[in-house]
Amino acid sequence: MSVDKDQYLISTEPFYEIQGDEVALYEAAYEARLPVMIKGPTGCGKSRFIEYMAWKLDKPLITVACNEDMTASDLVGRYLLDADGTRWLDGPLTTAARIGAICYLDEIVEARQDTTVVIHPLTDHRRALPLDKRGELLEAHADFQLVISYNPGYQSLMKDLKQSTKQRFTGLDFDYPDTAVETAIVTKEAGIDEATAAKLVKIAHSARHLKGHGLDEGISTRLLVYAATLINKGIDPRPACIMALVTPITDDKDIRDTLTHSIDSIFA
Repeated sequence: MSVDKDQYLISTEPFYEIQGDEVALYEAAYEARLPVMIKGPTGCGKSRFIEYMAWKLDKPLITVACNEDMTASDLVGRYLLDADGTRWLDGPLTTAARIGAICYLDEIVEARQDTTVVIHPLTDHRRALPLDKRGELLEAHADFQLVISYNPGYQSLMKDLKQSTKQRFTGLDFDYPDTAVETAIVTKEAGIDEATAAKLVKIAHSARHLKGHGLDEGISTRLLVYAATLINKGIDPRPACIMALVTPITDDKDIRDTLTHSIDSIFA
């Protein structure tokens, strides 16, 4: 069964604010078909960057949200029973390798390590995917590229990539944008005025200083856009910020009080 690769193309340019040389580096990696690993905190723009690059390169993009229940068959494919008997259904990784798509495995460390090893033959000179159940060795399309991402802030002995996996990839480090860029992103994404966006970014900076001192993770750019969107819908800044910036990231009363105080002082 043929796959219409156009369904995986991104037709509209995703908004992405370039921060450094990440676009040029990625383009060079894609030209050489090198696998890419993107590391950075939650909500800092990793997935948006990949969407932007897929659009810029005019290549299909297949995204997989990894989780601890994902099996190798979920990635590669499996036989299914139907009225006519059994039929093989390609998984997203196999589909990407067949049609020449960028396959993006988001939060790869959430997947079991015995699952992630199936990507290894696609990340070296072989560029092949063994489909053992079909007795097929699939050679990846010339345009295929593998991209993975994860948040190193959540690394642990149980949730980290093996060196045998890490050293098959080139790497890009992402972080939250600087103040001016982040303000521009929030302004554009939520359609809010720049002054309000700047105040939201200031709140985020205050919260990020608490990382490791009561907070596991700082306020993401994504959450700032949520807060700005609520404000743009007519919600007062204080409840909008509590809903989007405080409640999602902590249940600790003292931390919540600290963040709420910061909101009150900045929007006073």
